[in-house]
Amino acid sequence: MSKQSISNFSQRVYHLCSQIPKGKLSTYKYLSQSLNSSPRAVGQALAKNPFAPEIPCHRIIASNFYLAGYKGEWGENNNFNIIFTKKALLFEEGIIFDNHGYLLKSLRERVIFRDFHE
Repeated sequence: MSKQSISNFSQRVYHLCSQIPKGKLSTYKYLSQSLNSSPRAVGQALAKNPFAPEIPCHRIIASNFYLAGYKGEWGENNNFNIIFTKKALLFEEGIIFDNHGYLLKSLRERVIFRDFHE
């Protein structure tokens, strides 16, 4: 996918997402607030991210600290391998989720990134 075929909004989402450092996470909500948009619109842009893992969309989780989707999948329809891949990528960065897919409470304040700049 060429950069020209990517919408301006998606380019903005990818730009902000690229600011999340290794070992940190953010949420669809925080990213959308920085863009004055909706979490769903951010999720749709990230689902089409052709630059992963350079644009680290795996570092975005739901605002309730749930692991959430990856590569356009939410772990539904028995496609949990997608979510396990995301969980494994984050584990390599020192980010741990419980057995139900929620970020450990002890990590929440330390790893959530909110300081986006357009």
